[in-house]
Amino acid sequence: MIFLGIIGVWQLLLLATILFPIIALVDIIKNEFTGNNKLIWILVLFFFNILGAVLYYLIGTKQKLKKPFMN
Repeated sequence: MIFLGIIGVWQLLLLATILFPIIALVDIIKNEFTGNNKLIWILVLFFFNILGAVLYYLIGTKQKLKKPFMN
């Protein structure tokens, strides 16, 4: 099966397994968390790859510290 021209389903899955964890890792590194939550989310992402990225977006984004508003 070919979707989107040349890109097939397996290429999209391969891209998702590489791209989603990288985006999640960048988001984890850029933001601040309480305690050791940053390290824990990096380890979850490292060991569980795509599932870790999904868990981070469902649970971890709510654990980020709010940045104060500055003018």
